[in-house]
Amino acid sequence: MNSSEEIAVSAMSAGRSALRMGPAELVQAAAMARRFYLEGKSKIQIAEEFGVSRFKVARVLETALERDLVRIEIRVPAELDAERSDALRARYGLRHAVVVESPADGEETSPDPENLGEVAADLLGELVSEGDVLGLAWGRSTIHMAAALDRLPPCTVVQLTGVYDAGTAERGSVEAVRRAAQVSGGEAHPIYAPMLLPDPATAAALRNQTGIARAFEYFDKVTVAAVSIGSWEPGISTVHDMLSDEERAHYASLGVAAEMSAHLFDAEGRRVGRDLGERCITVEADRLRRIPEVVAIAGGQRKAAAIDAVLRSGLVTSLVTDTAAADFLLNEAGPRPRPALDRADPDGI
Repeated sequence: MNSSEEIAVSAMSAGRSALRMGPAELVQAAAMARRFYLEGKSKIQIAEEFGVSRFKVARVLETALERDLVRIEIRVPAELDAERSDALRARYGLRHAVVVESPADGEETSPDPENLGEVAADLLGELVSEGDVLGLAWGRSTIHMAAALDRLPPCTVVQLTGVYDAGTAERGSVEAVRRAAQVSGGEAHPIYAPMLLPDPATAAALRNQTGIARAFEYFDKVTVAAVSIGSWEPGISTVHDMLSDEERAHYASLGVAAEMSAHLFDAEGRRVGRDLGERCITVEADRLRRIPEVVAIAGGQRKAAAIDAVLRSGLVTSLVTDTAAADFLLNEAGPRPRPALDRADPDGI
């Protein structure tokens, strides 16, 4: 997903100002520019070849740019919005922000567009190094991402949350972990348990089961994590959909605006409803905060405010989103937050 650079070097098609150079100067400047921009030679190497000083080479290259003898064009794939990406990275102090074009049919019908997962898969291919421990949390976007993975260095893959419904494990988080491990050739540590349990005692008992406890042991070793974000409304948050009407109303009264990995946040990024975590099989927030790279994958207008809330929590370092959400984050969100890379807890805890 790196930007591609196109360098055009042509004495014959140079602009009007370049024609003021003599023919020998034009030919030499074009040759030096070709060596530097297209062949990757250093200014010292070019100076030795042409029998001039490296300062002379630097002046010639500078003149070639000024006089339109050399034209440099920076292009990224059409589906990526480089300008919004950079603006979003700067506003939230993120390590990486990648904005893709929203689906033509509208994000309202697809809260987790598959193209976000595809781009996130490419990003993980860049971020994960050999020997890393990759953590994957439950979410439609992380499942799309895992399905799109086609390259990963050898790494261990661990599941960070239980699943939305244990009966869908083969199609959900467990399969995502298996898929990522298969692509990387590393070990897989899935969690065969629901994300939400009826009470804290049941959740605690499950955490002590051998397979689940083994996965939890890897949480402090995770170096890169991928998470999803949900807004507090039906169909946009799996946790919201798992609760009873009474429970939803209770957490709504606390001001919940966003959910990530069964952690709830208000609009300022402060955690609310912490008692819910006691009933969940999920990575703890303080452990998430210690993971060097946490990539959130979420898009669409309906999730935009929730994305803003989670970015203010200090738990996320990078974001993959779409233009619909990015426009809200850049133009309508509240005051500029603290840089995400500070990893600061808004509660000061």
